[in-house]
Amino acid sequence: MTEAETLKYRIGGMDCAACATKIETAVLRLPGVGGVGVSLAAGTMTVRRDGAIAVGSVERQVTALGYSITSAGAGSAGGTLAVQSHDGHDHGDAGHHHGHQETLDGAWWRTPKARLIFISGAALAVAYAAGLVFPAIGHWAFVLAMAVGLAPIARRAVAAALAGTPFSIETLMTIAAVGAVIIGATEEAAIVVLLFLIGELLEGIAASRARASIRDLADLVPKTALVETDEGVREIPADAVAVGATIVVRPGDRIAADGEVLDGASAVNEAPVTGESVPVTRGEGDAVYAGTINGEAVLRVRVTAAAADNTIARIVRLVEEAQESKAPTERFIDRFARVYTPGVMAVAALVAVVPPLLFGAGWDEWIYKGLAILLIGCPCALVISTPAAIAAGLSAGARRGLLVKGGVVLEKLRTVTTVAFDKTGTLTDGQPRVTDIVGLAMPEARVLSLAAALESRSSHPIAAAILARAGSDRVPVPPAADARAVPGKGVTGRVGGQSVYLASPRAAEDAAALDDGMRDRIAALNDEGRTVSVLLVDGTPAGLIAIRDEPRADAAAGLAALRKDGISTVMLTGDNARTARAIGKDLGIEVRAELMPEDKQRIVREQQGRGQVVAKVGDGINDAPALAAADVGVAMGGGTDVALETADAAILHGRVGDIAALIDLSRATIANIRQNITVALGLKAVFLITTIAGITGMWPAILADTGATVLVTMNAMRLLAWRPASS
Repeated sequence: MTEAETLKYRIGGMDCAACATKIETAVLRLPGVGGVGVSLAAGTMTVRRDGAIAVGSVERQVTALGYSITSAGAGSAGGTLAVQSHDGHDHGDAGHHHGHQETLDGAWWRTPKARLIFISGAALAVAYAAGLVFPAIGHWAFVLAMAVGLAPIARRAVAAALAGTPFSIETLMTIAAVGAVIIGATEEAAIVVLLFLIGELLEGIAASRARASIRDLADLVPKTALVETDEGVREIPADAVAVGATIVVRPGDRIAADGEVLDGASAVNEAPVTGESVPVTRGEGDAVYAGTINGEAVLRVRVTAAAADNTIARIVRLVEEAQESKAPTERFIDRFARVYTPGVMAVAALVAVVPPLLFGAGWDEWIYKGLAILLIGCPCALVISTPAAIAAGLSAGARRGLLVKGGVVLEKLRTVTTVAFDKTGTLTDGQPRVTDIVGLAMPEARVLSLAAALESRSSHPIAAAILARAGSDRVPVPPAADARAVPGKGVTGRVGGQSVYLASPRAAEDAAALDDGMRDRIAALNDEGRTVSVLLVDGTPAGLIAIRDEPRADAAAGLAALRKDGISTVMLTGDNARTARAIGKDLGIEVRAELMPEDKQRIVREQQGRGQVVAKVGDGINDAPALAAADVGVAMGGGTDVALETADAAILHGRVGDIAALIDLSRATIANIRQNITVALGLKAVFLITTIAGITGMWPAILADTGATVLVTMNAMRLLAWRPASS
């Protein structure tokens, strides 16, 4: 998609899913608009162009509905249209227009919506007093009081109808209030309008709190950074730090940018980004993330990503984009609501007309009941039941390092029956480690010391593993003379006057005699998936060093959690069969080894052909065909572009246990959606029956609708506190 094809906006004043639907419907009708995605939770709108859009037409369409709009830039270039800001400018609708930040950051009682409530409340009080003092004008006093609050609602109803949403909540409210005046229930009509406005405010507050959960994530990044310059260290805004700059992070400070540690070692609390509860040690060469907290010592960090592209910014962007893509349940509810609302109006009309016409009942009584049913039928609680839960689920996952690209994926995850894992870097750490040191003619420490001396200048993974073990064991690494690699065999040189050769078992056999006990030991280590090197000193076998890419610390527990949930697991790897089987045996997982990328894709297709719903977990590069073929592709990685952008979901921290956590999050979200739908429809059913039976009237009807919407939103917000079962 080119930079000019996508426009991004911030929308102010949305307080329920019906608002998002109205805006989407209205903007989609504009010439040149090919698609619209509105996120209630993020307060954003993305417009996809398939032609020329008249300058200002999007803004005029949105403000006509009573919402404020500001440009948030175009898809990838920061915007190509002149976009005028409407925040704080009155569009004749104090009840529904305010800036995005006003709801989030300002006190609710200072918002225009709250001011309208205070004015309407005061008008109602004046009307009540006037009715007591001058009974003859009481009726008209309440009509005027009602008009104060109803006028902006009616304007929005007309604008929505003209923009393609004739059956909006404002339409139902306007018909109900005007109908109540016609049958003489003016006092009640004025009170119901006030209650409706209060309900809208409560919904707005609830929506703001849910929306703030995403913005809280963005606020993790500090506003300033200490940058090294030619004149010394100075403080500058964090968003002005250039890639390649060196920043200084003091103990206790949040790291201001993604980067690589140049100097220093410290425990870093990565919980804000990865969900990892225990601080991890980060030293020279290690990656660190913006928003994480430096614990113990000063770190010098080379910045590797601009502020707009750091891990936190990408997470926020992905969550916002995900919330603009509708889940299947949400799309169904939207379609249902389009039929449901006209259906409610038809039922209300029948309730108002049939009993008086066919059974001689009183017109006023049954018209009143019909108007009450209109209020009961407001679809807000039903329409918001799914997006509120999806938004909260996406946010809860993001706060724990689980990124899901949209409600479709979040719903799909709960149906997964098979998880196919890559091996290297997914089930294993991806870095070979020394697992065994066997001293034959000398102590183990001396074997390691001589091997490290030979490997001290090599960048080979085996050399890196030996040097890392020498460092952790604090073994001295003496200088080596004439050290050189012997292609396909090993490395040789002289250390302390002795000829030293670190060779493969086959090369060692060619250079020296290995006894049967030594061969058996090598074979046993090979069967455990270890790569063995033989250390020869002056032509005599002196020791063995075995290396293996070890399983992640939580791999066995993570796989066990999946099996406990009834989900089967399989390892798909291109590695050699012996190594793969050894790892598979340790972890208790079925193994398919020596596979090419197309083989992995074929196996995923075969599983799907047997009726399995397959999640493929890999690093997002060599697993790309299988990730694309799977029902859900999950990328493992520490916040890299590949891990965040290639698959349907991404595990930031790279824990195998997070796969089970993703599925648990999906199930918790779907359970929450079902609870919300039950509350929304259940309350309406109860009040429908009690209204027809004459037990309740218009007041309880509007309270039931508002109450259901607030209950549904608050229930969805419980998901923000979700934690994986293992934590």
